[in-house]
Amino acid sequence: MTELTVERIAGALGAEIYGLDLARGLDDDGVTFVRRALLDHLVVFFRDQTLTPAEFAGFGRRFGKLARYPFVEGLPGAPEVIEVKKLEHERVNFGGVWHSDTAYLEVPPMASMLLALEVPPTGGDTLFANMYVAYETLSVGMKKLLQGLKAVNSSAVADVTRTREDRIASNPGKAKGQGGCCSPQGVTDIMFPQDRQDHILFSLKKDSEPEPPAGFGHPIRPDLCFRGPA
Repeated sequence: MTELTVERIAGALGAEIYGLDLARGLDDDGVTFVRRALLDHLVVFFRDQTLTPAEFAGFGRRFGKLARYPFVEGLPGAPEVIEVKKLEHERVNFGGVWHSDTAYLEVPPMASMLLALEVPPTGGDTLFANMYVAYETLSVGMKKLLQGLKAVNSSAVADVTRTREDRIASNPGKAKGQGGCCSPQGVTDIMFPQDRQDHILFSLKKDSEPEPPAGFGHPIRPDLCFRGPA
């Protein structure tokens, strides 16, 4: 059996896992190993993997029930898997704002998975931010302020909808979940501001005040982020 190893690849978060062929499936020990690595490093990468959509979904099911993305039709035989691509006529990339996936759902998924199939020779990578460290590095006063607030996350925020206009237009029946839901700020010592937040409860809308109380710029400081390989 190939030895499983984890190599940290950045300071704030991020690691690569070696020794697994995901197409062959994971036994219970493998699931435990990957879950532990994910909890420790927050984002993990597996290089040189070839997976069908069904195999990709099967890998995800080893960690829990899969959620369906409410705005885009899933692939045949794997409805929980969608294509994330930038077409020739599109000027804005899909999901190209800071966000935690589907945070507007009443019960957001515990994780997201991406499988890179076609990438440019340079660029095409994804930025990730460590929201635990973002919270830890706030002042005592700011932490106290956040603990008394809730954020309303909405899928209808203008900057967000522009990143998937063509998808929604081609699948109008799938544009559900427009109502925002509340997620406590600072729960389990994690910071949760993002570009999909419509407003902060007990405060004004972000487009009518200089910044939400937490300050959207703090969590995406370079020392709190990691640029993952495509």
